[in-house]
Parts: sequence; structure tokens; C-alpha cells
Amino acid sequence: MNGYRLNNSYPTIIDVPREETSSLLAKVLGITSLGFFITSVGVATAPAWGTFVGFIVVIGLVFAINLTRKASPAVALGLFLTLTYFMGWEIGPLIQRYIHTFGSSMVFNAAATTGCGMAVMGCVAYLFNINYRRIAGIGFAALLLLIIAGIASMFFHFLSPDTYSWLTLGIFSLLTVGDFARIRAGGDGLSAVSLALSIYLDAINIFLAVLQLMGGRRRD
Repeated sequence: MNGYRLNNSYPTIIDVPREETSSLLAKVLGITSLGFFITSVGVATAPAWGTFVGFIVVIGLVFAINLTRKASPAVALGLFLTLTYFMGWEIGPLIQRYIHTFGSSMVFNAAATTGCGMAVMGCVAYLFNINYRRIAGIGFAALLLLIIAGIASMFFHFLSPDTYSWLTLGIFSLLTVGDFARIRAGGDGLSAVSLALSIYLDAINIFLAVLQLMGGRRRD
């Protein structure tokens, strides 16, 4: 879901008027918020077999959004909102299991923690002038290593679920800061939909990592 990011760069010099970046940020957050609402509907209506179907559809829509983001922003927005619904299918059965096992309060706490964390990372990106290109590069490299390690661990079992979740949380926190920094720098030529997709995928991965950690703590 995040491979498309590798072709994007993060400018380190910010020379875009504040009014312009504020408008872009408002658009991105508005689109992302609507996406999360649609995801909640997808979670509520997800069938028990929806994970695999949702995953395949989401992967396909990520590539479709990449292809249409410049030619037709309206179509890209429609594809993004469709993606958010099927993301609900992908994660819905997992969330329903957590609700059945631990109660709905855990899911709510994980969502609230994710929201607060995203807000803090957004503030960091807007308050400090840091070389986020380097941070983003480190994040992408770490994500690739984590994916490889996760696949290897399926066979050799050297990573516990909680360890994997902590690593996921750290890596996507870096990527989130990079995405907000890119918005602050004017978007690097990307549309609000593409930027919203990046923020949305960051938040989903952070939410799932937080949920896993909360569930692991409750089991212990």
C-alpha cells in the first residue's frame, strides 16, 4: 500500500506562502476525515471473508489513483473514497474480533490514540524546519526491511507480534512526519487526493499497530 511513495521526494526548503499550504492542509484533512468515516461504514458492513477481497481491491485502487491523480482529480477522489470503504472490509474482521474479545472500548482508545498521535506529528512537521527528506528516506528503507523481516519471521519466528507492531509504529510515525512536511512545503506537485491517501495509509497502519499493542497488553 505504500510502495507508490518511493517515487515521491520531500523538499527540504520551504518557500510556499503560508496561506497556500494552509488551504492545502485543510483540503487534505477534509478528504482524509471523510475517508475515515467511510471506512467506519466499511468496517460495520464487512463480511467475515472480506479481508482478502478488501486487500486486493485496495491494492488495485492505490495504483488506479496514481494513474488518474493528474488526468482527472474528480475520478481520483472517487477512487480514494471507494478505497476507504474497502479498507473497512480489509480491517473489519480483525476489528470485529477485537471487539468480541476485548470490547469496543479498546478499539475506541486505539483510534483516539492514533488521532492524537497524528495531530502531534503534524504539529512537529509544521513547527520545526528539519531535513524531512532524510527522515522519509530512512523511513522507506526501514519499511522495506520490516516487510522482508516480517516475511522471514513467518518461517523462522524471530519477531514477536508486539515487536513487529512497535517497529511498525516507529516507521509509520517517521513517514507521517514526512507526509505532513511535504504538505507544508506545498505538496511537491501532488494533488490533495494523493496527499490524503498518504496520510490515510499512515494512520491506518499506526492504528493497527496501536490496536495490536493494546491487545497484547490486555492478554498479558
